[in-house]
Amino acid sequence: MREFSFNTQKEVLDLGVKIITARITDVQNTDSNTDFEIYKNSELEKVKNQWAGKKYKDDPVLGGFRDLHTKVGRSNRDYVASPEGLRWSFLERGRFPHINLLVDIYNLVSLKTGLALGAHDIDKVQGNITLRLTKGEETFIPLGKTQPVAIFPGEYGYVDDGNNVVCRLEVLQVEPTKVVAESKDIFLIIEGNPNTSNEYVKQAAEEVCKTITKYCGGSYVFLN
Repeated sequence: MREFSFNTQKEVLDLGVKIITARITDVQNTDSNTDFEIYKNSELEKVKNQWAGKKYKDDPVLGGFRDLHTKVGRSNRDYVASPEGLRWSFLERGRFPHINLLVDIYNLVSLKTGLALGAHDIDKVQGNITLRLTKGEETFIPLGKTQPVAIFPGEYGYVDDGNNVVCRLEVLQVEPTKVVAESKDIFLIIEGNPNTSNEYVKQAAEEVCKTITKYCGGSYVFLN
């Protein structure tokens, strides 16, 4: 297992980004798991009941990500935080995405908490990762694409030592480091904002790591 670390630039923390990351090793990822499907369906029903008759966009957790985007000059119409996109898809369209077991697990926790979660295959990351303000010269290949797309300076993003963005804001992950069935060594992101307490982010981090290791095996350590 190679050495790997995560660092955060003070300027990003000063914006109000709250972040916990973890490394999960020896994962046995699969397409799906019968026991998890039963658990997932139960949790989805709870989410549906929780927001029945309410406007999910009024959730202050989601509002905190919109505030962060405003601070760095990004439109919340064009750059929707991933947890808000999940809520919209599930509550407005009745859809919860199926990718693979590990991704489905962290998406479920994101849907429930409103926090931004993501995961990356460390074997495909160059060196270490830093959460920092972008310079506009980084390589960014969005999920589902094969060619780089221009990125603005002054955003916050997760960037590896090869100057590759692995996650832009909490909006877009990338194709090269996505988690697939063969992924064994995982970098996991649990991100909050000025409207979330440190304890809330920590609780979600514990939940997602325990759930992943329950259904996918492996072991985890927090990196910060």
